[in-house]
Amino acid sequence: MFELELDMYQAAGVAAVMFWIGSWAVKKSSFLSKYCIPAPLVGGLLFALVNTVLNATGIMTISLDTTLQNILMNVFFTTIGFSASITLIKKGGKQILFILLLSVVVLTVQNGIGSGIASLFGIDPRLGLAVGSISLMGGPGTAAAFGAVMESPVYGVQGASAVGLAAATFGLVSGSILGGPIMRRRLNQLSLSEKAVTKEEVEEMKAPTMIKTNMNNFVSAAMLLALALGSGVVLSKIMAASGITFPDYMGALVMGAVIRNVVEAIGRHHYPNEEMEICGEASLSLFLAMALMGLKLWVLANLALPIMVILIAQVAFMFLFSYYVIFKLLGKNYESAVQTAGFIGYAMGSMSNAMANMQAITKKYGIAPTAYLAIPIGGMISDFFNAVVITGFLNFFTG
Repeated sequence: MFELELDMYQAAGVAAVMFWIGSWAVKKSSFLSKYCIPAPLVGGLLFALVNTVLNATGIMTISLDTTLQNILMNVFFTTIGFSASITLIKKGGKQILFILLLSVVVLTVQNGIGSGIASLFGIDPRLGLAVGSISLMGGPGTAAAFGAVMESPVYGVQGASAVGLAAATFGLVSGSILGGPIMRRRLNQLSLSEKAVTKEEVEEMKAPTMIKTNMNNFVSAAMLLALALGSGVVLSKIMAASGITFPDYMGALVMGAVIRNVVEAIGRHHYPNEEMEICGEASLSLFLAMALMGLKLWVLANLALPIMVILIAQVAFMFLFSYYVIFKLLGKNYESAVQTAGFIGYAMGSMSNAMANMQAITKKYGIAPTAYLAIPIGGMISDFFNAVVITGFLNFFTG
């Protein structure tokens, strides 16, 4: 069989093309746009399907150099580390801290459900983690990143990428289906009304968000990323020498958090928040497209039943916990309903789903300023804790 080998530059070029194809498909498909399915996921999956067909028919197979993919993965994790800002937590007050604590509880339970049910089916409990917070609270990007880590020689969990990305796709859809309808039912049952807001808050919510960037800020963001990546490798090696399994991405993630808070504490330089987010989004888009392109889809056939059982259990847990616990803990009012809908969105899929869920409610009932502050910041910082907890679970089951 003829084998076409793409080096890291060619793989990146093809990934960019698949990203554009995915973007076009999302714009044309009401289903894909409604459920916030990422463009690189669509394009990368299309490539994987074509490659699977070519391989199965004996025509040819396409292999990819994953060197650049691994670099992009580490950059993505580093930007997650930079999101852990103590200043932001203080700015949002107790509500953000509460959202963050709930996130840690939920992601821990998600991993317990995934690994527990996987063990009952007699499969590697670490593979169950791929149907836990890796794919749900983390979303497609984290699923692809940790899938690559789990399939590395350090852990040797084969099929983690395919399982994680399949679960992440399911989570994107189920998170959208659950969020709005569940909380609208709560609002109708309790006859809750719109929270009183000021005219200034109304105008602020209506005003479009303008991202102001410049060349100097992008250079600063790149330098901070480089510093975190370099010092992160050193930190990982120090931890590994002490006998603790500490992958390279964790070192960069931790150093990203440290550097972010040092820069903000010193206060002499403006932290390039928007530019760092753009760098993270760009690296994630290319990385996710490349990760999907290299998927071995046939792995899913033998794991279909365990995956579906775990996902059904995850949806049941999310419904019960959000409907009976989160909504009540957040205050049993209009703001708590909007926040809970957003929480479901990012706990099962992504922040895009969270914002879509909240928008579906606020369009009908009125705006919720606290929710639009607490959910994005709390959800963003939860990614940092998610990576830490996942690493803990992996090390526990790896021994």
